Amino acid sequence: MSKEKKVVVIGLDCAAPKTLFEDFIEDCPNLKKLMTNGVYGKLRSSDPPITIPAWMVMSTGKKAGTLGVYGFRHRKNNSYTDFWVANSQTIKEPKIWDILGSHGLKSIILGVPPTYPVKPLKGNMVSGFITPDILANFTYPPELKAEIIENIGDYILDAKFRTNAKEQLLINIYQMTKIHFKTLKYLMTNKEWDYVQCVLIGLDRLHHAFWKYYDKTHPKYEPGNIFESVIKKYYIYLDQEVGEILNLIDEDTIIFIVSDHGAKAMKGVLCINMALEKLGLLKFKTPPKPKTRMQDAEIDWNNTYAWGWGGYYARIFLNVKGREKHGIIEPDKYEEWRDKLIKLLKEIPDITGNKMNTKIYRPEELFDIIRGDAPDLLAYFDDLYWRSAGTVGYDSMYLNENDTGPDDAVHDYYGIFLIYDPKKKLGKKLKTRNILDIAPTILNIFEIEIPGDMEGKIIKI
Repeated sequence: MSKEKKVVVIGLDCAAPKTLFEDFIEDCPNLKKLMTNGVYGKLRSSDPPITIPAWMVMSTGKKAGTLGVYGFRHRKNNSYTDFWVANSQTIKEPKIWDILGSHGLKSIILGVPPTYPVKPLKGNMVSGFITPDILANFTYPPELKAEIIENIGDYILDAKFRTNAKEQLLINIYQMTKIHFKTLKYLMTNKEWDYVQCVLIGLDRLHHAFWKYYDKTHPKYEPGNIFESVIKKYYIYLDQEVGEILNLIDEDTIIFIVSDHGAKAMKGVLCINMALEKLGLLKFKTPPKPKTRMQDAEIDWNNTYAWGWGGYYARIFLNVKGREKHGIIEPDKYEEWRDKLIKLLKEIPDITGNKMNTKIYRPEELFDIIRGDAPDLLAYFDDLYWRSAGTVGYDSMYLNENDTGPDDAVHDYYGIFLIYDPKKKLGKKLKTRNILDIAPTILNIFEIEIPGDMEGKIIKI
């Protein structure tokens, strides 16, 4: 084990290869310095490619199936309506900082989801956006909360980005990000540490709220709009903050810039349950009103074969006899029904009648280990360009707007990685690596034996 090396991981949630490596890099001198002297490339996100579980997949080096986390919420005990929400207690596998702590190394962890409720670690922690509010105990040790309020001010956990009040949202995102960086710099300056890992959620919120103003390929892009330069300016601001972090570290500190997934234009919204109704696989007792949540709709479960949950991907559940309360699919016909459903869903065209490039997976195709409450199928409509809506009560399966509020972007499979060792001048673009590779790479830098059950590989630098 090496105690000479230190590592800082700056997580830019939702940073995309095109935005960082192409569109804005010339305006970001600090990030360009890291890129031209380090190694960098695309980082294939987890399956599913969403914030929860992606950051924990990165932090453990284990797939979502191994973690038993497939999103923010999960079905409880094969119920039609009950669900549980993922949090830190859901994650049973050791994180990078747990392994480092067992070797006597101290960590600073800030904003990594899901780290609430906070758990003890060797070092200091500030939890992320799933924390209910700042009245909760969002730090470890607990007394760190008062220290942050005294030295930084009131902490901001998140910014509600699904709003049409864009000017105020922009103010909120900057206020939040400044607080996050100020806290990070305070901790790095005033606490002992060997390892730092932070996640800046502001970029994700900005991408989702302002992508159509920047991306000329977006169906709703308007040339010359007043928000056209918002994303570029925010990257420039992030670069300035990264520069200040670089001023706090020495040549024995290796820096990582990583993202959990990328972003791309949302082409449309497909209401998965209205699609299933049109296919004759879901029946309502009475027609629901628009935007009705599934748990509030009167579903005829005795005549329903499948239903789904919305999000950046869709989770599909089958109504299986003996498993669900009113199950109607015979267990020995389960695979036959999954095959049938995959075929039917892949045939759904977009709103103009064009074929979608829809990818649908059985969990066992993505995961060697399947824990927790996995769906029967995971559906990426039009290769993730189409978001899925879970609410019901519409005349059409296609929606003009996201059902949970304004949203311009969907998640892309590819985020970014950038690794910079001040003692080396490399400047190499590497082939696409996997989000699973970050944890073993960090342990390798510290010369700590990599656990045999980690599912990633070392990135050579």
